[in-house]
Amino acid sequence: MTGMPDPVPDVLDWLRALVAIPTAYPPGDTSAMAAYLQKELSAMGYATGIHSGGPGLDNVVARLGSGSPSLVFNVHVDTVDAGDLTLWDSPPYELTQRGDRVYGLGVANCKGSGAVQLWLAREIARRGGPAKGEVVFTFVADEESLGDKGTKYLADSGVIQPDMLFLGAPTDNSVTNAERGVLWVELEATGSPAHAGQPEDGDNAIMRMLRVAGHVDRELSRRLEERSAGEMRSTVNLGLIHGGRNANVVPSHCSAQLDRRLLPEESVEDAFAEICDLVAGAGEPEGTIQARFLLGTNGFCSSVDGPMISALAAAIEQVSGAGAEFTSGIGVSDGRHFADRDIEIVNFGPGVGSEGHASNESVSLDALRQSVAILDRTFDSLLGYASDGVSVG
Repeated sequence: MTGMPDPVPDVLDWLRALVAIPTAYPPGDTSAMAAYLQKELSAMGYATGIHSGGPGLDNVVARLGSGSPSLVFNVHVDTVDAGDLTLWDSPPYELTQRGDRVYGLGVANCKGSGAVQLWLAREIARRGGPAKGEVVFTFVADEESLGDKGTKYLADSGVIQPDMLFLGAPTDNSVTNAERGVLWVELEATGSPAHAGQPEDGDNAIMRMLRVAGHVDRELSRRLEERSAGEMRSTVNLGLIHGGRNANVVPSHCSAQLDRRLLPEESVEDAFAEICDLVAGAGEPEGTIQARFLLGTNGFCSSVDGPMISALAAAIEQVSGAGAEFTSGIGVSDGRHFADRDIEIVNFGPGVGSEGHASNESVSLDALRQSVAILDRTFDSLLGYASDGVSVG
């Protein structure tokens, strides 16, 4: 890296501060985090605001420039819980460096990207803002719960209207331009209670659920074997089941939840209708089993030839000396809330996704350094700096 002091010390200062502020879900309270971020971004010269989607679910929006195009950067600052603390080799809320890696809760998912984007925000402000259009930095809540009080709240209320959405996900500095949709469905089975000593007098709702869930899983899994797009596959998973009140009572109620992941070309509406048809065809008496829509968003696939992704891929090659790697994520991001809008969406950031929900979560210093250089070049290519400056890479 030439032309400028190593950005990593500054990035680590921000990352240290972000890790020290607890934002674990549940409850995912981001109020203290939002107050800190608003102060930092306001000091840089951004027009900032805190937009609360609900109690403790505060989202920071910082804006510089005006007009089109609108380039929106996005990082969710809530994390999962640290879990069993005995599995951590260092305190999860303290940034700890060992060798070329730093450890702490959220450093990969996604506070590392948050620190990198704070560096970029300062650099943009230092160099006079964007040469054209506007740049918006958003630090949001309610992502780990797949909730609607974070990015979706900002989108639905019109606070952000991006032409290009750049999400700071842990992609190991590869490009994720395609993502599956997600659908959650609740199944509810009813029966009639009886004494377990004479179960034939009742109608066992748990057994009904097992029959229906098994039927749905078998039939849908068979169909989904034919549905794939590169590395992406359509999947279904029975993730939750609950029923009964005591072992000596025939249960009269049972509920279960299905997770369905959809290819970008599949729709949530069609996927839900397919599950409803399978439930109806399971052979149970009418009115004893029903499917209920819980949540769902479609997937997306942005063209590799679009201006943002082209600029990002070129920046990766310039910084790393190798062509950009295009990957598809296992999970879903807040990009799904814009899947049905005609905009470019990409996930990119330091850290490996598999570390994001694990003990001793970490990210390498080199990944942070490369991410900074790549974002600097990407922004310069897309909107440009209003005043001349020296690139970091």
